[in-house]
Amino acid sequence: MSVDAARKSACATRPIPPLDILPEQEYHSTRMSTREDRDKLELLQGTLDMLILRTLLFGPAHGHAIAHAIERGSDDVLQIEHGSLYPALHRLVRKRFIAAKDGLSENNRKAKYYSLTPKGRAHLTAENSKWERLAQAIARIMRPSTEEGQL
Repeated sequence: MSVDAARKSACATRPIPPLDILPEQEYHSTRMSTREDRDKLELLQGTLDMLILRTLLFGPAHGHAIAHAIERGSDDVLQIEHGSLYPALHRLVRKRFIAAKDGLSENNRKAKYYSLTPKGRAHLTAENSKWERLAQAIARIMRPSTEEGQL
């Protein structure tokens, strides 16, 4: 068997896992990880975390309500998948940015209600400041002054 045939055979038998932009465990690839790769992942996680914390400023909510609040608040531009939401909620609980308490939903079903902690409120304030600076920087690039030309 040739080397190419052996590679094709190995690739055909090895399942290719789906790529999740918010994995709970660190992603391992064949190339070396760079700080830039980690920063990209942290930006995605940080953005969802910030949206969750911001939503909880209005009071405790269960996961489904948090997802819907983010979707409604973004005019349905942002769609929050359960595979991203619940790992983010668990991560925020571990960091003590939010607290979880069992309760009943509007439909009388068991639900876990999440609430913002003082530590989470402080983190949200710091992240909001960073987000504002990032948004302004991107806006300056996307809408350059008239001197620099128009697209």
